[in-house]
Amino acid sequence: MKSNIKTIGLIVSASLFIFSCDSKKEPKETAEVPTEIVDNNTNLEIPEGFGATIFADDLGKGRHIVVNDNGDVYMSLRQLHEGNGIVALRDTTGDGKADEIKYFGNSQGTGLGIYNGYLYFSNDTEVYRYKFIEGQLLPDQNAELVISGFPEQDQHQSKPLAFDNEGHIFVDVGAPSNACMEQTRTPGSPGQDPCPQLEWQGGVWRFDANKLGQTQQNDGVLYATGIRNAMAMDWNQDVNELYIVQHGRDQLYPFFPEHYDVKKNAELPAEEFLLVKENANFGWPYCYYDGIIDKKVLAPEYGGDGTEIGRCADMSDPIMAFPAHLAPNDLVFYDKEAFPEKYRKGAFIAFHGSWNRAPEKQEGYYVVFVPFNGELPSGNWEIFADGFSELGEVFSPSDAKHRPVGVAVGNEGSLFVSDSVDGTIWKISYNQ
Repeated sequence: MKSNIKTIGLIVSASLFIFSCDSKKEPKETAEVPTEIVDNNTNLEIPEGFGATIFADDLGKGRHIVVNDNGDVYMSLRQLHEGNGIVALRDTTGDGKADEIKYFGNSQGTGLGIYNGYLYFSNDTEVYRYKFIEGQLLPDQNAELVISGFPEQDQHQSKPLAFDNEGHIFVDVGAPSNACMEQTRTPGSPGQDPCPQLEWQGGVWRFDANKLGQTQQNDGVLYATGIRNAMAMDWNQDVNELYIVQHGRDQLYPFFPEHYDVKKNAELPAEEFLLVKENANFGWPYCYYDGIIDKKVLAPEYGGDGTEIGRCADMSDPIMAFPAHLAPNDLVFYDKEAFPEKYRKGAFIAFHGSWNRAPEKQEGYYVVFVPFNGELPSGNWEIFADGFSELGEVFSPSDAKHRPVGVAVGNEGSLFVSDSVDGTIWKISYNQ
């Protein structure tokens, strides 16, 4: 399935008060009592009928976020906060705001996951887990090393996590380059062929989620390859499959001006939404997906001219394409029933926002929704929550007040969104 990518207009936010009728036991006697209403007292632009609160702010530079079955929230940090890399939050009053906040862990990182009574956390080269303690916000502080041996790299080094239903943990290992060029980010440099980075990078590896002391080299199974950088990753429990939204390559015009102009540089390639079957190959670095013509084409480093397909005919296609350079940084499938029917079993994606669409305005800085029916999208994507940047137009990422970086579904069905600028967390609820 392919999608014609078109930028969707913003959804205007609105607050809606809904009242329900509660019939009393006495016949013919009724009274109207309001259900709990969550106003949108934030700057977010969200669909009518939804409300939002700032669950917490000024937590530190946030990354991914998860919610435990009891409602406790955990967020990783990309910079240590007083020596700690994870923040734990609890709302003890039920007002949609955290009033108990504690920090722990001695490493910054990105990946977070909850599995089998443990909080899993990844830094750039390792995966650890912390055992939850019943009734306690903080888990046991004795971190257990689950996986090590991931290569050190200065690009695309974050390690997002996902778990299936058979005891496996999946870890994305980003490619340490733009397009595996012989001379890194050098105009006209050809790509290495074959690309040696694909041996241990540029793909997803599968491990035993319950085994300690594993290494990528000795225990990892290469599950899928040809994926440049997959920050957004989730296991869809409804269909038992892995999904990813990857960051596409960049700098087509600066390196190959004979084939691309500045407009194409801003519009190509698409950010790809991938259904990741075992042994799939999505083509990086040899190919990229052109969302304008809806085809995977040969990269210029490997002899492409922007139209030639070549070896890319044998690569797996995305199930949906988004505009270029939006930076998809997290993905979650909605598995609750609190939101209206259209959202159930669909996907929410946090787009961190672009830096390289000049001279066009930067895009992203919002959370989008994709409806699903079974394994595939059932309709076009739409912006679900906007206004994080608090700017009408973004021309530089540093101007944005907030940038969405993580999404998670709460135990009662709300959507939580984290921010990488100052660590704000929003809680978006539906007023039933």
